[in-house]
This record gives sequence, C-alpha cells and structure tokens, in this order.
Amino acid sequence: MLKVGLTGGIGAGKSEVSRLLASYGAVIVDSDRIAREVVEPGTPGLAAVVAEFGPGVLTPEGTLDRPKLGAIVFADPDRLAALNAIVHPLVRARSAELEAAADAAAVVVHDVPLLAENGLAPLYDLVVVVDAGTGTRLDRLVRQRGMAPDEARARMAAQATREQRLAVADIVIDNDGPLETLEPRVRAVWEDLRRRAAQD
Repeated sequence: MLKVGLTGGIGAGKSEVSRLLASYGAVIVDSDRIAREVVEPGTPGLAAVVAEFGPGVLTPEGTLDRPKLGAIVFADPDRLAALNAIVHPLVRARSAELEAAADAAAVVVHDVPLLAENGLAPLYDLVVVVDAGTGTRLDRLVRQRGMAPDEARARMAAQATREQRLAVADIVIDNDGPLETLEPRVRAVWEDLRRRAAQD
C-alpha cells in the first residue's frame, strides 16, 4: 500500500486532481468529507460539539449550523482549538479505518487541505502538492466560486504559503493552465504512484 498525502492551496485545483485520481483507481480518503460525516445528526461528534458550544450551533432541524459555528471559532483561536480537539481525532480514526479497508496493493490518497499547516507530511509515504500561481487561484475563486476578491485573498492568506506547501512536496502538479492540460499531468503522476505501490 502506498500512502499519499494530497494538498494544495484554495483555488489550486486539488479537488479536480482528487477526482481524476479516483477515476484511475486510487482510494480517496477525503478529510473534508469525513469532517462533515463525523458531526452529522446522531453522531457522538455532534453531541460533543453541542456540549462544548451549546445548542445555539444547531439549525432548527438539528444539523450543525456551520456558518454560526464558523463565526464563533474563526474569531477566537481558543474556540477553534476546542473544536479541532473534538473533530480531528474523529477524522483521524475514520481515515485510519478507510485506509485499513483498502487493498494491500492500493494507492491510498489522503486529500488533506491543511496538510502543510498541520505538519502532517511525515504521516505519508509521499506528498503530492497541486500548485498554481496566486493570480490564477484568485481568478478561479472569483470566477468559479463567486467570491469577492477581498474574501478570496483573505481565504488564501489564512492558509500556508505557496513556499511552505512546496517545501513538503515530493511531487508537484502544476495546474496554472487550462483544465485540459491537467489530465495528462495527473495521469503521469498516477502511473508513477502505481509503480511505487507495486515496489512496496
């Protein structure tokens, strides 16, 4: 089994690379998706979040009110740390379960947005970074996601710098160009990953 960490700054195209790798046969462990699953209604994760932050973080339907919780935690580092202390261990445990269920010859790709920020590179056999220039990323966030330029810049600034991400990269996928140039690059990386997995 080859354990790969996949990351990239917001707007770099990590999700598209993840989708392509999945289509080739990679086992994707998506930490964002798992982070949502572990706080769904009826989970111990949601009960722990409500115990910590109060019932005001729930919608009338009993689901987590993400904007309301976000407004609390992103304004206060201590509250964010409290949330992470609940969610991160649950995400790690579920990620380990999914990895353990994969075939021994599999390429398991952990899709982790904050890999560089959280110092997680040592957990993987190698790290793949999806890279694009600041101007390209800003343009995508504004055009494709409808963000205001100031909001997009703030979201980018809240993440690791491009240099910090590249410093932990074993493989860099350049995604500065149009989508049709990305697929051949990702396919070449996939072939490399499959070769490495076969050697393990």
